Amino acid sequence: MKTVLVTGAAGFIGKHICLALKRWGDVEVLEFLSSNSIEEIPGMISRADVVIHLAGVNRPKTEEEFESGNAGFTSMLCEGLKSDGRNLPLIVSSTIQAGKDNPYGQSKLGAEKAAIAYHEECGAPVYLYRLPNVFGKWSRPMYNTVVATFCHNISRGLPVTVNAPEAMLQLTYIDDLVAEFVAVAMGEKSPAQPYPEVSPIHTILLQELCDTIQSFEDNRRLSKLADLGDPLTKALYSTYLSFLPKEDFGYPVDLKTDDRGWLFELVKSDAAGQIFVSKTKPGITRGHHYHDSKVEKFCVIKGKGTIRFRHVLENEILSYPVDDETIQVVDIPPGLTHSIENTGEEEMITLFWANEIFDPNHPDTFFVKVDESV
Repeated sequence: MKTVLVTGAAGFIGKHICLALKRWGDVEVLEFLSSNSIEEIPGMISRADVVIHLAGVNRPKTEEEFESGNAGFTSMLCEGLKSDGRNLPLIVSSTIQAGKDNPYGQSKLGAEKAAIAYHEECGAPVYLYRLPNVFGKWSRPMYNTVVATFCHNISRGLPVTVNAPEAMLQLTYIDDLVAEFVAVAMGEKSPAQPYPEVSPIHTILLQELCDTIQSFEDNRRLSKLADLGDPLTKALYSTYLSFLPKEDFGYPVDLKTDDRGWLFELVKSDAAGQIFVSKTKPGITRGHHYHDSKVEKFCVIKGKGTIRFRHVLENEILSYPVDDETIQVVDIPPGLTHSIENTGEEEMITLFWANEIFDPNHPDTFFVKVDESV
């Protein structure tokens, strides 16, 4: 069993680190919290195999607390590690602000100097990560990061303020940070010392960040997804959803009903098309059309039916029986008029996917009955 001491375990990053370590298996996590006393540090160090140092001060009541909470606490921690004598690996969460001409930056630089002194005097592995803005679930609005503030306010219909729209932000996603720290702590990775980096680091303009998060809210009830092929957008979208009010997880769909049953759009994307769902009554047939370029997939998940095809320039009809006992996906190639009939005695539920969002101005849908001769 490996024992990991995590300082600042109750903070935004600490919660994620501790949870990931506990999932690892055969790992004991020693959590140093703000409620613990400094006198407990030596005893915790004596039980540890590696230390992840996250504790620090970034919004104190007085400037003096920067020095005591960052440089002072780190110096005390490193003295405890020196006294222990086992040269334990030390992973430190620092900041790109370190060394800047302000009390916070100077105090973080002082913390780094204490860690480097421990490395130089004892030869212990020390990893100082100068982190940019870290974002992700469980971050605190108006405290941890502007991403959290935007997600919180926009998901609740509250106003947001963009004071410097052209400011360029550097962002690190919490899951990437956790993967890096845990891999180093568990000995699976040995990065360069003393200043390794978490990868990737994303860059985005402040106004673009605000607009991106606003688009998640605007498109949510349209069932439209952002381009989740972009790593930053994907991470921001996950973060945004984590900020939804508990009473707002669910939302109604635009259910289109007629004498055949109903149909609604489940989700759609400019890059990946759309998925929709239909309920069809017994004996009812949907379709009888073809597409020039659009392609689709049909999947019956409840009930029984038959999908029929005919090349629009030929007479041969192909039939594919489908049901919820032998579930299969049926591709709908272009140039073949097609239909789906509910041949069972109960309602049929079908999932449909199309490779493009339906555009009423350019529908690429031409009605031709499957059972008509050429």
